[in-house]
Amino acid sequence: MRLDYARLMYRVVGIAVLLLIAPATNADRDERFRIRTLSSRPQLISGGDALVEISVPRGVRLHEVSAFLNGREVTSAFRLGTAQRALLGVVDGLALGRNVLEVRVNRHGHRRQVGRLVLTNHAISGPVISAPQQTPFFCETQALELGEPLDANCTVNTVVDYFYRSTVTNKFQPLDPAAPPPNDLAQTTTSEGRTVPYIVRREMGTINRAVYLIAFLHPPGQPLPDPWTSTPGWNRKLVYSFGGGCQAGYHQGRSVGGLGPAPGDTDMSHLEEWQVGYKDYLLSRGYAVAASSLNVFGTSCSDLISAESMMMVKEHFIKRFGLPRFTVGAGGSGGSMQQAMIAQNYPGLLDGIIPGRVYPDNITFLQPLFDCELLSNAFDSSPLAWTSEQKTVVSGKADFNYCTNNGTRYPNLRPTNCDPMAIPPELIYDPVTRPRGVRCTYQDNMLNVYGQDPLTGFARRPFDNVGVQYGLAAFNDGLISFEQFADLNARIGGHDIDGRVIPERTVADLEALRIAYRTGRINEGGGGLASVPIIDLRSYLDGTGDVHDAYHTQILRARLIAAGNARNQVIATVASTGALLTDLLGESSPLQAVTRTMLDAMDQWLENIANDHSHRPLSEKVARNKPADLVDACYTATLERITDLSQCAQLFPYFSDPRIVAGATWADDRLKCSLKPIDERDYAQPLTGEQLDILRTIFPTGVCDYGRRGVEQQPIQGTWLTYPRPSHAEELDREDDSGDE
Repeated sequence: MRLDYARLMYRVVGIAVLLLIAPATNADRDERFRIRTLSSRPQLISGGDALVEISVPRGVRLHEVSAFLNGREVTSAFRLGTAQRALLGVVDGLALGRNVLEVRVNRHGHRRQVGRLVLTNHAISGPVISAPQQTPFFCETQALELGEPLDANCTVNTVVDYFYRSTVTNKFQPLDPAAPPPNDLAQTTTSEGRTVPYIVRREMGTINRAVYLIAFLHPPGQPLPDPWTSTPGWNRKLVYSFGGGCQAGYHQGRSVGGLGPAPGDTDMSHLEEWQVGYKDYLLSRGYAVAASSLNVFGTSCSDLISAESMMMVKEHFIKRFGLPRFTVGAGGSGGSMQQAMIAQNYPGLLDGIIPGRVYPDNITFLQPLFDCELLSNAFDSSPLAWTSEQKTVVSGKADFNYCTNNGTRYPNLRPTNCDPMAIPPELIYDPVTRPRGVRCTYQDNMLNVYGQDPLTGFARRPFDNVGVQYGLAAFNDGLISFEQFADLNARIGGHDIDGRVIPERTVADLEALRIAYRTGRINEGGGGLASVPIIDLRSYLDGTGDVHDAYHTQILRARLIAAGNARNQVIATVASTGALLTDLLGESSPLQAVTRTMLDAMDQWLENIANDHSHRPLSEKVARNKPADLVDACYTATLERITDLSQCAQLFPYFSDPRIVAGATWADDRLKCSLKPIDERDYAQPLTGEQLDILRTIFPTGVCDYGRRGVEQQPIQGTWLTYPRPSHAEELDREDDSGDE
């Protein structure tokens, strides 16, 4: 499989800066023409246009500068931008593939080229960084009341609607743009102190085969913001929303980044999902909100497709409405995975993240669930008696009902784990009748990343449990007997390539392991994550059987520390009401109150960073500009804020998972452990020779040595990785290696 590595050249909103060429003047030698794309990287443009900035050195008059795209003059697209001596323009008419933008200086009747930038344009339907696109692919525009799709790429006409906040109902109501303002129209005051009518403009359309949504305060009939001018309602800040779940794709999605209707609710007109929680708060404060249906992991649990969709939607936003001062990620559960992985693997797309109910990545989320299924199967088939307490300590959870509830809730190893509302059953894989049918596993959904196993024809798989001594800590603590420990590990088994529980343990594909680490599929705090402010926001649900257990926050902290430090992470744990939906949607819930506080804190943090004009590395700016009162804390149901972490640990204790009980570190990042021979010194209880022989029989190749790195474990190789078609990859290679001319 071909991987192309687009190098990160500048870290400002994902901007790539290319050719710097001396002007034909006697200006200061240190000054150069600088041409850069502000809407996206120049080799990753979509939709046929790009926002371009030309920085003009002193000694050259602005009217002497002209621009040509593929030989056609496009000077009229440029005018003075907000930066000093900079021309800003939306250059359109780009052909698919390679385009050349030239900048010339016209002096004394002669034009001389002073700069040249290669722009690579892709279709608005994609792909850009993930090719080929999934097939089959099912459109769902009608579920979002956008009508029938216009083509196989699920394209629809862009739709703009207006809504207003009613002072009577305190809810959003549809607004007729041609009618006089309603009598019950509310007012709101933005974060900049501007009081404006509480009217929301909502735009919906399709990008990258996904339905996107952009919304912000704006009354109909007034000029929209653009790259040159602002408007009173938008505070020049963008929040990008990510939706939860974790399921294979092959379809467009029926919700939009956590902003769409609830399952079974197709009525978007009332906008009820914004009447509660942070999205209403964001709009009222002047933030723009954006998302897409492929930024929902419940639609497609692929961080690569999510990153591509977010990149393209943000690009569209910038070209149409202007460059945000900063972009913040928000959303919980599967939405938290997307934020953390995009921040790590595609730095610059998100300037700060507020992940809720954190998971560092989807592998770290899924692996304990696969272990839970194996544990449940082993306990149920064992001739020995197991108490609930013993099952719990082996699982590492607050209660074994976590495994009972969730062990098969996310069967992402099974190819039949398809969305039944989207994928026709006659197309889904069956080993006998449809061996080449759609496979809805984690790895097959990420086929562009992992590549195909030539022996099976299926995607390579990175999961493994060879050598894992399940229940080791419980045995060493005297909580289970040797007979239980041995029986459990003898019958634990694994999953075959179709996700069925089998007696043999799961063996990872070595190439899949290499890929998982080198390309950032396992998030170890490297890449760009260390340079992004993180507010880890969690409603505490341990012991309820809910899948969102709190120890994943500690895993992310441990990985950040292992990668350098965790000065960019703040943890906020909030007492739950006991009902997740109430936590998320209740306007007066503790979680919603703390969420609003944390959004304001993130805003201040990012403003401090933006105003830091020192030459320090970004990671240092992030650490030094964190607000002084923004520290790890927990919040009670009455919103008492506690910063004594020992007290927080008593109120909201961390538990763990089966691998940590088996001896893994808190980083929990060994996908396949390195092995060592059975060593009697590893067991707190003295073992007889016969017992040691039993363990050697159970573990013929050895047991996990968590003091060593995992098999094929290695640092992330680079950021901004692309997975294009081979012919296109060669073109991107050439552009990425461009130099001064």
